[in-house]
Amino acid sequence: MEILKVENLTKKYGKNESEVIAVNNMSFSVESGEFIAIVGSSGSGKSTLLHLLGGVDRPTSGKVFVNGKDIYSLKDDELAIFRRREVGLIYQFYNLIPILNVEENITLPCDLDRKDVPKEELDELLKVLGLENRRKHLPNELSGGQQQRVAIGRALINHPAIVLADEPTGNLDSKSSDEIVQLLKTSNKKYNQTIIMITHNPEIAKVADRIIRIEDGKIVENK
Repeated sequence: MEILKVENLTKKYGKNESEVIAVNNMSFSVESGEFIAIVGSSGSGKSTLLHLLGGVDRPTSGKVFVNGKDIYSLKDDELAIFRRREVGLIYQFYNLIPILNVEENITLPCDLDRKDVPKEELDELLKVLGLENRRKHLPNELSGGQQQRVAIGRALINHPAIVLADEPTGNLDSKSSDEIVQLLKTSNKKYNQTIIMITHNPEIAKVADRIIRIEDGKIVENK
């Protein structure tokens, strides 16, 4: 089943001589449960594309459909709710709340939605993340790899339509990077979670079901 559809997506910055086309008329689709890697050199438009897919930024033109809904037909407040409920975002620098412990950081999206998290579900997720013995620790008491695991848990807790990971291993050593990639693969298989991951590392991209390569804002390979 198609969970994401992108039609003629374009994002421009600046005007006239200073105009930059970061995303140039892209079209593609993603099936539910797919693990997609988006690769390209620095400045190729990867992060801009990811922000457009997640409703973080609005396109200059084109459409993004998630579960059949045109997300950019939504008003700003509706789009904010969509992001919280349907998109799990994982960034390179974790973006954890320093005064919240592991459990509180993971369940933050549910708290914002005033939604209870079943204890069994949270316990299972903490076990999958390897954080069952760190649940009351603050971010500054964790390693970089553990902090990224918390960020992944936060992205998964709401059962989003898609998880978008922007260079999730970019700030980690090779051992932690391997663990995070395998954790993403596990969540993809265990929970049938649709994942779109940006990476500049071709070895990391190989774990994905499909690789989309972009250059100068255009798709040059999709297989």
